[in-house]
Amino acid sequence: MKTTDRLVSLDAFRGATIAGMLLVNNPGTWSAVYAPLLHAPWHGWTFTDTIFPSFLWIVGVSLTLSTARRVEAGADRAALFRHALQRAAIIFGLGLLLNAFPFGLMPAHHFDLATLRLPGVLQRIAMCYLGATAIFLRTSWRGQLAWTVALLAGYWALLTLVPVPGHGAGVLAPTGNLAWWIDAHLLAGHTWSGAPAQGFDPEGVLSTLPAVATVLCGALAGQWLRVRREPVKISLGLMAAGVVLLALGAWWGNVFPLNKNLWTSSYVVFMAGWSALWLGVFHWAIDVRGWRAWALPFTIYGMNALAMFVLAGLVARMLGLIQWTNAAGAKVTLKGALYDGGFASWLAPRAASLTFAVCFVLVFLALAWAMWRRKWFVKV
Repeated sequence: MKTTDRLVSLDAFRGATIAGMLLVNNPGTWSAVYAPLLHAPWHGWTFTDTIFPSFLWIVGVSLTLSTARRVEAGADRAALFRHALQRAAIIFGLGLLLNAFPFGLMPAHHFDLATLRLPGVLQRIAMCYLGATAIFLRTSWRGQLAWTVALLAGYWALLTLVPVPGHGAGVLAPTGNLAWWIDAHLLAGHTWSGAPAQGFDPEGVLSTLPAVATVLCGALAGQWLRVRREPVKISLGLMAAGVVLLALGAWWGNVFPLNKNLWTSSYVVFMAGWSALWLGVFHWAIDVRGWRAWALPFTIYGMNALAMFVLAGLVARMLGLIQWTNAAGAKVTLKGALYDGGFASWLAPRAASLTFAVCFVLVFLALAWAMWRRKWFVKV
């Protein structure tokens, strides 16, 4: 495989990640969800906790594959960074759009700039992509590794050694940790209402630092993918690195718990292990063995990942906001009507909720397939 060839396995892994995001974000009802499809309440991890860091890790792989060749060809680094800044601004803006939509234009939606959530999934992707790009453009792989270690060690030190007013140092509970304290002061009134603690945000300010390290871990994997060697050795190298990182992250988690909300350093290492392991498997099956048919749905999703995520977010919001009063005088949402009539009426609660989510994913797969057939690829 030449380094200029498109990695179908990377598209497929990206698509599997987006499909996973849509699946866990859109159950038929949040009151009946299988445990692996929920985030861990605080410390620990579930399948759902692997999805977002996998996408950030993929951003890092793509960063290397798309940028390294330009840097080696002598492209202007300042121009490359300006382009990254523009992309990050657009992605950040799309995140704010999802938070604000539909801007109070529907009776069931309250919109107030004073309480608009500022962080979010796309906002974190934007900031981490920009930070990792700045580092990537000025360092070799050794420098990127050094930055990764420094960010993870520095974040560990901040959370465990810096005292929080009124709580002391080393508090890792939802209230009293340094990330919570910073969010509560810098983002006062603009954090997620569903967070584990008031004033905290899982995509907040301080935890963006280790999230940048997640992208850099992916960038380092991208460096491995670019080296000319037998394709099967690339696959095995990714798998081996994944196993080592899983073990290292689990070991570190004994003293610095795995925690998605805090995006702890151990969580970064552990989830980078899962990402490397799974990309290694995808690479071996798709790019080495040539088994592509099974991965086509994921590949289709992966080639329009951002568009699918944004559109799914807008549609999901509308399903919950379109409502009416039924004959019994009760408020009914469009989502509730679809779920009750099409799924809950004949399936057990958790099975019905999961089936609704699967159908949601399939609907957007059909849309992604139609765009793929017409070669409509949304690029930022």
